[in-house]
Amino acid sequence: MSSQQLSKSERINSKKLIDRLFKGGGAKSMSAFPLRVVFMTEDADAHEPLAKMMVSVPKRYFKRAVKRNHVKRLVREAYRRNKQVLIDTLEAEEQRKALSLCFIWTDGNLRSYEEVERKTANLLQRIAEKIGKHADEETNQQ
Repeated sequence: MSSQQLSKSERINSKKLIDRLFKGGGAKSMSAFPLRVVFMTEDADAHEPLAKMMVSVPKRYFKRAVKRNHVKRLVREAYRRNKQVLIDTLEAEEQRKALSLCFIWTDGNLRSYEEVERKTANLLQRIAEKIGKHADEETNQQ
């Protein structure tokens, strides 16, 4: 079992990576209200983590930075506790792939941690299934 931490190296902070995620064209998206996740797989480096994430809470929904930061903390904690589903799927693939995720908050109301965690876990499970299915299709074509 791997670490339950969310280290600095697992967070997206590169402008180039953010641009690739949103403007590259290879990204996919799915929603589980009040969250939307945009994700993209790439070839992984040996020293990079398999999954990197970021959280975006638009100022349109919460004018006060305190509330935006609170929502970001909720989403990061929910991701940290449920990321193992993704890590297991990425490690099971023959071709080493890295996953970049961006969680976007799409509601003007605060939600309980339990609801945020349930929705985050749902999204991570769906992404893992999609990645696993995509890897199976690639191996069948070869």
